Amino acid sequence: MSGHTASHGPVAVVGAGPVGLTAALVLARTGVRVTLLESRETLATESRASTFHPSTLDLLDELGVSAALRRQGRTVDRVQWRDLDGVVHAELDYSVLAGHTGHPYRLHVEQARLTPLLLAELTATGLADVRFGTTVTGAEHIGGGATGGVRLRTEDAAGRVTVTRHPYVLAADGSRSRLRELAGLPGAAEEYPDYALRVVTGTPLDELVPGLAPLSYVRDARASFSALGMPDHWRLIFRIPRGTDRDAVLAPEAVRARVEQALPGAAGRAVRIAEAHTYRLARFLLPRYRAGRVLFAGDAAHLTSTAGGLNMNCGIHDAVETGRALAAVLRGDAPGEAALDTALERRRSVVETAVIPRSEARTAGLDSAAELPARLASLRRTAADPRSAVDYLIKASLLDVAPRPLKGDAHADLVSQAHR
Repeated sequence: MSGHTASHGPVAVVGAGPVGLTAALVLARTGVRVTLLESRETLATESRASTFHPSTLDLLDELGVSAALRRQGRTVDRVQWRDLDGVVHAELDYSVLAGHTGHPYRLHVEQARLTPLLLAELTATGLADVRFGTTVTGAEHIGGGATGGVRLRTEDAAGRVTVTRHPYVLAADGSRSRLRELAGLPGAAEEYPDYALRVVTGTPLDELVPGLAPLSYVRDARASFSALGMPDHWRLIFRIPRGTDRDAVLAPEAVRARVEQALPGAAGRAVRIAEAHTYRLARFLLPRYRAGRVLFAGDAAHLTSTAGGLNMNCGIHDAVETGRALAAVLRGDAPGEAALDTALERRRSVVETAVIPRSEARTAGLDSAAELPARLASLRRTAADPRSAVDYLIKASLLDVAPRPLKGDAHADLVSQAHR
């Protein structure tokens, strides 16, 4: 750890989800001391994001956790589009990405499987002070120039108040970010015209439905939905028009009828429904990813539609790129803050120009029977043309806009930091 870094004191990272833990680990691996603050008493365990794209697995490999994560997940080697009658309209094989990534597949595993791996690696650096049950209640900028920083006020579960000073604070505290609120930044999200219904079943759908891929999009004028095969269950995700009564949608008989329509005949009747719940779909993008010395990443900075599973992956990319740039500033490798501002502006641009448009394109026209034949024909053309297939999967995996994994000497330096 350089003396320059030590003189600045620890960077505060707020939020111990995938984004906050990734950012903290990136910083600690480069010799920057970190204080990680999490309002919960433990890591979150509820079911949330569950898709890890090749670009993200490349970065997690750099941090030493992708192999362990893969052992707990389901490797997805193809994506498929089909109709309710079982006709497969198009299929793309992730193996075509072999020359573009070290992980030519998508991984289905819940984010709660990743966070303990990141926390263990972070703890092993010896450079992190991890504080659970600690809520940020105040943030104030102090000083200016190279000596500036942020004074944080925190409170633990017993009501004890602590005031600490940090050169920078990285807010990864989610869509209801307290730090965003303290900074006076906008936080209202724009809801999409649909919300989502997620039905969970332990029934092995690929044994009931011949040829069903673990990532399948059913596109049919009668009903459209997504089917995701997880390590120990399947998820069926339906889009429901906003304004439709949620209680009616969640009524057991209504859920059963929807599943039987989605998987006709014996397959639909054989499905054992373990759980059904709804969640909102919304978009949000901060005008700027910093307020003085407070930086924003992940859901604190952006929300997108869940289509394509891009939002958490993008948040992890935020953490890597922002963490690298901040470490360079603190270590004196990048004079001033230009490198940090460039990284933050790039992360915002990626959401605005790639993540949101690509996510929205996944569901555009699903409710239009007139548009469906043309969309399916386009997918068939993509699958039939090798160059188009590669381009589609590169963009679907964010490989064209993700931070590049460190290689060569830079990667060796990172690894050596981890084992000091």
